[in-house]
Amino acid sequence: MTTVIIKRPGTEKNALAVTSVFLVGAAVAVGLGVYGKEHTPAGRPIFTLGFSSVLQLKTWLSTVVLFFVFVQIVTALGMYGRLSSAQPRPWVAQLHRWSGTIAFVVSLPVAFHCLWSLGFQTNTSRVLIHSIAGCVLYGAYASKMLGLRVRRLSGWTLPVLGGLAFAAIVVAWLTAALWFFTRSGLPLT
Repeated sequence: MTTVIIKRPGTEKNALAVTSVFLVGAAVAVGLGVYGKEHTPAGRPIFTLGFSSVLQLKTWLSTVVLFFVFVQIVTALGMYGRLSSAQPRPWVAQLHRWSGTIAFVVSLPVAFHCLWSLGFQTNTSRVLIHSIAGCVLYGAYASKMLGLRVRRLSGWTLPVLGGLAFAAIVVAWLTAALWFFTRSGLPLT
């Protein structure tokens, strides 16, 4: 008995596009990890933006990022019609774009200090998980931004990439900012 598989036209292109988008993200994540592991960490900050230490800078900026990532989740649910039966308002997409842009820009000093000053560390499981989550975050973000530009990408791809970025930032925040807050309280300066 022979099984005949009928493929829809264009599925090969779609599979190639999805695979390419995920491979680019994986390359970014691995590249950041290799750089963080192979370079000699400086062990000091370049700037603190008015905070008393780089740990406070990273903790508070990553908390701001986490806030905007939650805005991303709510607006994405609105754009996909998961919050109400009404048609999504045009401003929801704009809020989604801007909150993502703000989250990305605010995350850059945090990522820079993590990679340049500390590197990819494996000395404890918390730090290892944090290092991996940080690399996955930027890989997922790169994939999502690329995926936005690819025509006829499978409908599940962008939500999965957004969810992966969301999960990575939550894990990174839990393993660093929450850890810092539980040890030092909520210092503002």
